[in-house]
Amino acid sequence: MQNIAIFGATGSIGGSTLDVLSHYADCYRVFALTANSRVEELADLCAKHHPKIALVADASQKDALAQALAQRSLTDIEVWAGEADLVKLAALPEVDVAVLAIVGAAGLAPTFSAAAAGKRLLLANKESVVCGGALLMQSVREHQAELLPVDSEHNAIFQCLASASDRDRTKARLILTASGGPFRKRMDLSDVTPEDAVAHPTWNMGRKISVDSATLMNKGLEVIEASWLFGFPPDRIDVVIHPQSLIHSMVQYEDGCILAQLGAPDMRTPIAYSLGWPERLDGFAKRVDFAALGSVTFEAPDIARFPQLSYAYEALRAGGAASIVLNAANEIAVDAFLNRRIKFLDIAKTCRTMMDSLILPAPTCLEEVLEADRLARVKTREVLAR
Repeated sequence: MQNIAIFGATGSIGGSTLDVLSHYADCYRVFALTANSRVEELADLCAKHHPKIALVADASQKDALAQALAQRSLTDIEVWAGEADLVKLAALPEVDVAVLAIVGAAGLAPTFSAAAAGKRLLLANKESVVCGGALLMQSVREHQAELLPVDSEHNAIFQCLASASDRDRTKARLILTASGGPFRKRMDLSDVTPEDAVAHPTWNMGRKISVDSATLMNKGLEVIEASWLFGFPPDRIDVVIHPQSLIHSMVQYEDGCILAQLGAPDMRTPIAYSLGWPERLDGFAKRVDFAALGSVTFEAPDIARFPQLSYAYEALRAGGAASIVLNAANEIAVDAFLNRRIKFLDIAKTCRTMMDSLILPAPTCLEEVLEADRLARVKTREVLAR
């Protein structure tokens, strides 16, 4: 019986994880659930899964969570709150597996804490790798943690590289697939609304990640993440648009052979794979019927309309804290767009401005990562205010 702590339980990844765990109650226990501020939703999940600990990251909501649990007669569940408790929970000895599904840079501290405690990390918070980079991977190695990527693309690459020798890896290329988002065929993006941007044609994701998919920033962050996770330089990582979302990513080897991981677009598949690894759990996704599938298509990404993908490659090559600045600028700009303070095309313009104006050295510790992130957010807000 393994104890599972889900960081970001009220999001889409958290929901998919809980669904998988419900099928394996004899193997896994829901030990802790966290949310940022959605107290009622968290309390409902606690009523269904009865964890030992419920945590709300917004410390001001601690009493509200306690009251919500009491109203459901769940007074035996421990109530934790605040960032310090997030970090403490990630390193708790009783936790065997930490599912890191917090969106954005807020997931950095608990991810680093879980790595330093030698946990199995099911990582869906790509910003931890984008911003933490070498520091996070070094911590994983030093503390013998197990990092299994939950993002469908990186999980696919993990599977396709499973049998590769060290020599094979040095000659291989990674091919990340992208659905193209909701605007793949839309040429005029000047009047895009938040409702348009979050209407993803294939995946069911949160609002922020859906906007990132619409700008191709999500794929750019995945390029950076893949480089750190698998040790591949940017010139050996490609992106191809694949609207059907059947092939989740590929690895091309020196002899021209390509290994691809295929499956229905269902996040429960990579979650179940990561939970059970190195064994495979029974799947829940719809089986692919190749006879009824029809055509499968590919096309090159349109960098002119979606420049943020190229910004990610640029940040990766630049080094220093460029990836941190890009990620922070994007988070602030996406939030401003979702709240109708800027237009859709202003997201990319804001990222470009910040990359040109804020050049920071590479951080040497988590505190410096967080400080670079903080400074980039302050400067981005100043740019948007102007």
